[in-house]
Amino acid sequence: MKNRTFNTKALLIATGMSIFSIVLVFFGSRNLQNFDAALITYLFGTIFAFFGIVYRYSVWLQRPPTWIYFKRGIMYLVTGKVFSHFWFASKETIENIAFQKFIYPRGKYRWMAHFMIAVGCTSAFLITIPLTFGWIHFTMAPNSISLYEAHFFGFKVMEFKLDSIMAFLTFHALNWSSYLVILGSLYYLRRRLTNPGLIATQSFEGDLLPLILLIAISVTGLGLTYSYQFMKGFAFDFLAVIHAVTVIMFLIWIPFGKFFHIIQRPAQIGAHIYKKEGMKMGMAVCEHTGEEYATNLHINDLKIVTKELGFNFDREDGTSHLDLSPEGKRSRLAQAHLKARQESGHLFG
Repeated sequence: MKNRTFNTKALLIATGMSIFSIVLVFFGSRNLQNFDAALITYLFGTIFAFFGIVYRYSVWLQRPPTWIYFKRGIMYLVTGKVFSHFWFASKETIENIAFQKFIYPRGKYRWMAHFMIAVGCTSAFLITIPLTFGWIHFTMAPNSISLYEAHFFGFKVMEFKLDSIMAFLTFHALNWSSYLVILGSLYYLRRRLTNPGLIATQSFEGDLLPLILLIAISVTGLGLTYSYQFMKGFAFDFLAVIHAVTVIMFLIWIPFGKFFHIIQRPAQIGAHIYKKEGMKMGMAVCEHTGEEYATNLHINDLKIVTKELGFNFDREDGTSHLDLSPEGKRSRLAQAHLKARQESGHLFG
């Protein structure tokens, strides 16, 4: 069978979704009327990143283990105790996606730094993507030089005075995001440059480059603000180019590097629902140790997945080696080795 370097199904899905996003840009900006041509490079970078994210996510979902988790998670979410499942999913979203609770057991400061990066990046995405796509734009109110109007998809949603607190918070929103990202990223960068265990196992492109990109984007973004507010536009063009380069590098890196975990993380909610429902269906007991080690649902699905991947662990009596816990497998393997040595007459050597 000829090996292919791309997944046709994922390629079609990614292409279709990218075209759909371009259509949304066109109509969301009122036939490009509200689209800022100065942001065209950011638009191309965003569309490319979106294509890569959808492609890789589609490939990831096609893997048998991932697909069975995803399929079961969706099935349990929309069937049976729907309200209970949605409440559980909402709780998981708030605790582990919004507040990053899963990081806290690793350390208070690590959680704080991770939380700042998450909030900074999320808020920046929520601001910049609609602006880049032309979905959000600001105009002066009719017959006024001090009143600003904010529009979403061409519809007016709010207005505020230029010298108001709302104007200050709105026009500097990306600065607040940048401060959070810089503080969080510096903590993790310091940790990766001083922790001997991390130094021994990390790689530049996988662990250091993401942090450097986040800091570079945030610093150059803040530099643009300081340039036009305090330095009369000094080096503004240079900073704008550097900022654009770092942002586009970040966007391109999302589907292929460590940033992709941002996209994968919400799927963990489905895995938690899967585990919760599996425990209700009963636990599997290891035939060797006599102890519970996983849910019956998980073991039965594991048998299906391993066969799909070309591995058959069934035994002649109809049972399966997968009915053994990890401890049971190690014990049985040791017994088999001992038996083979006894039969050979050489217990040692």
